Amino acid sequence: MDKRFQDKVCFVTGATSGIGRATALQLAREGGRVAVLGRNAEEGREVVQLIKDEDGEAIFIRTDVGKDAALRRAVERTLARWQRIDVLVNNAAMMTYEPILKLDPRQWDMLMAVNVRSFFRLCQLCLPHMKGGSIVAVSSVHAHQTTPNVIPYATSKGALEALVRGLSQEIPHEHARINAVAPGAVDTPMLWSNPNVKSGKEKITGQVGTPKELASAICYLASADASFINGSTLAVDGGRLAAL
Repeated sequence: MDKRFQDKVCFVTGATSGIGRATALQLAREGGRVAVLGRNAEEGREVVQLIKDEDGEAIFIRTDVGKDAALRRAVERTLARWQRIDVLVNNAAMMTYEPILKLDPRQWDMLMAVNVRSFFRLCQLCLPHMKGGSIVAVSSVHAHQTTPNVIPYATSKGALEALVRGLSQEIPHEHARINAVAPGAVDTPMLWSNPNVKSGKEKITGQVGTPKELASAICYLASADASFINGSTLAVDGGRLAAL
């Protein structure tokens, strides 16, 4: 396998399962030193051990991305270990499944803190330590086409993509590139625990992607192979949006 991330420091949120886990593992296999962020310590230690078993470098940092102090500690610990950050993968997210008129405003605020504010804060915290770096945010096809009862999630992903576009204009290209991927249906716990999917309100038709397929797209955007891509969102959805 190519070593596109040899000795690069890679900071991955939501890295204990699903897309984030697959991305952390691929970054490590390609030579990256990986800060594995997540809330589940057991799963986090498992990811780190898998990386170490393949002679990679990784640390687990238990982090609630909805809390500013936790984000700051995670960045500080990564810098203390490796002195820089080269790649930021913003993957952690949450969903709610209530009709918007019945949604508790506190749930809205929590979701926005996890899905949007954390990305804004991590960019503030990481970018001063990046030179020639890359940021990849995980969005969703819900930013473009959505279903009932997930309005906050869809709104947050639309905001995430707007942040990506805006940051790509404010941050010099030689400092860092900022892009996003918009997954469709991917075989992760988030998909199959979705009440809309369970009830049949949201139909899963066509191809269901794998976390590894999303990791490949994320690592492409994060690598020098994508050096002329900036401010873009790549749909990685098996053609779902094209068919709508």
